[in-house]
Amino acid sequence: MKSLLVLIALALLGVSDAFAQDYKIVTVVESIVPMGIGRSRIIETKEDLNADRFTTEREQGNDSDQGKISRKELKAMEFEETKLLNFFSGVGINFRNIASNDALIASKINQLLSEGYTLQFVTSGVESNAGSEDGQGIFITRLFFYRDGQ
Repeated sequence: MKSLLVLIALALLGVSDAFAQDYKIVTVVESIVPMGIGRSRIIETKEDLNADRFTTEREQGNDSDQGKISRKELKAMEFEETKLLNFFSGVGINFRNIASNDALIASKINQLLSEGYTLQFVTSGVESNAGSEDGQGIFITRLFFYRDGQ
């Protein structure tokens, strides 16, 4: 009887592992700063951070313990960065740079697909150059992947 209970318990653990999912977010930052001054990268975190360690609750609206959390502790120390090219060259938009970035981003996606991840969804945003006085801007894309049973 005990061995039957042990077998059932092990079977249930195996079933729960089968439903476990592993999520990964890859961020693509492409600079729109002219003359190659900006920095464009694919960023992939290689460590897990536990959000519970940095989460507080408010009971009276204005009372917060967020000041007790050090920003230094929030920073991931282990990540990969793949260099990309900037969208603009000295004379304007550089389509060759965009094509090169597309090839590198596709390579990263294909790598993760070969590791068993599935691309779940993509979101993007832009902070564009607001004229000659701005000189700032990035195009950011987040790729959300998952894989089952890891």
